[in-house]
Amino acid sequence: MIYDLAIIGAGSGGLSVAAAAAQFGQKVILFEKGKMGGDCLNYGCVPSKALIAAAKQAHVFRTSGPYGIAAAEPKVDFKKVRDHIRKVIAAIEPHDSAARFEKLGVKVVPGAAKFRDAKTLESGGSIFSAKRIVIATGSRPAVPAIPGLETVAYFTNETIFENSVLPKHLIIIGGGAIGMELAQAHRRLGSAVTVIEAFTPLAKDDPELAAVVLESLRRDGVKIFAETAIKKISKAKPGIAIETAGHGKITGSHLLVATGRAANVEGLNLEAAGVVYTAKGVTVDKGLRTSQKHIYAIGDVAGGLQFTHVANYHAGLVIRNTLFRLPVSNRCDIIPHVTFSEPELAQVGFTEAQALKDYGPSIKVVRWPFLDNDRAQAEGKTTGLIKAVIGKRGRILGVGIVGANAGEVIQPWVLAMNEGLKIRAIAGMVAPYPTLGEINRRVAVNYFSGLASNPWLRRVIRLVS
Repeated sequence: MIYDLAIIGAGSGGLSVAAAAAQFGQKVILFEKGKMGGDCLNYGCVPSKALIAAAKQAHVFRTSGPYGIAAAEPKVDFKKVRDHIRKVIAAIEPHDSAARFEKLGVKVVPGAAKFRDAKTLESGGSIFSAKRIVIATGSRPAVPAIPGLETVAYFTNETIFENSVLPKHLIIIGGGAIGMELAQAHRRLGSAVTVIEAFTPLAKDDPELAAVVLESLRRDGVKIFAETAIKKISKAKPGIAIETAGHGKITGSHLLVATGRAANVEGLNLEAAGVVYTAKGVTVDKGLRTSQKHIYAIGDVAGGLQFTHVANYHAGLVIRNTLFRLPVSNRCDIIPHVTFSEPELAQVGFTEAQALKDYGPSIKVVRWPFLDNDRAQAEGKTTGLIKAVIGKRGRILGVGIVGANAGEVIQPWVLAMNEGLKIRAIAGMVAPYPTLGEINRRVAVNYFSGLASNPWLRRVIRLVS
């Protein structure tokens, strides 16, 4: 049998392609050598957010005093926290299961696949042919070459969510979104936490907004060492000893390595298919086609932005192109990302620094604080602000939000940028009162605040009146 579509990898992107193609009557085969659902369900988004949810509950115990409720130190049973994480994964698993996809008509092969040639795959000694092939193998934790790291036990995101013992002192190498989310969660659950970052923590985000998150973590008691190189790692009586440049020796009971991701290109035998790739991932064009036009790469393995929602976005582009022959273009400028700390940090499009570099001083930056939002006041969530970067004629270049539920509040901006709407569309939006979403309209209206003092406009108003 020659399949219409073969997909290597059953993570979010691969599953989305498989489900859509099968429902449109395509003959689909799906290969997965690990767990269905991939990294997001089993080792990433889902378990991390379940852990963060548990940490928030613990934090509520400690911080309820201002609401007239006696604060107390929570008793954390970390094994039950681990069980909560497992329960959440188990609740979602059926949606990503092999059984569900087989009911949809997808042939699921539980094993690794590799290319024999540009249209043929091999798995478990069997040969499979397909008209089109999608590589959706994702990524894995990138472990840095630090002297002594191989001599100690350490967690990555693939192992830490199975831990059932609360670390006494967790050291985290890496100050990106994953490192900071897990740092705050473990601190609120009772661990001492130290983060060591070789460069700038949360470097992908606007520094003005990232500073609000970092200050919140420090208030929680997380120690953050920025621009700190690690000389050596070794075993110590507490567990781990890390020799740093500038901060001496740091000791802890457990170690988490959160220093980024590496694309899963090994073992695919891409050379046999004539597919071009690098250590960063498979090389694709704007339509996500590889050097072989019938072979696509999506998600983390495509070497771009590494988020679950990007993989799903890529899946939609591939379906449109393969099934309906529609032209597609992978747009990175409309892709949001969120750090699920407290407060949350969300960004879409350009930061202020990026916009200045590309568009110059003609840009306008407008802000609005959570402090001036009535819902934020009612809930005691007044830390944060929204920051919109606007170009000529009101074009929205980028928006960053730090504050409660920033990942939800930013979504109208994502839609506006996707549809090419101007800032006046947000200013004219009617937001229900009282909601955090009102800050979107307030910052947009603030963009037009200078009009009130415009002498020409004031003259026109006098004439009209």
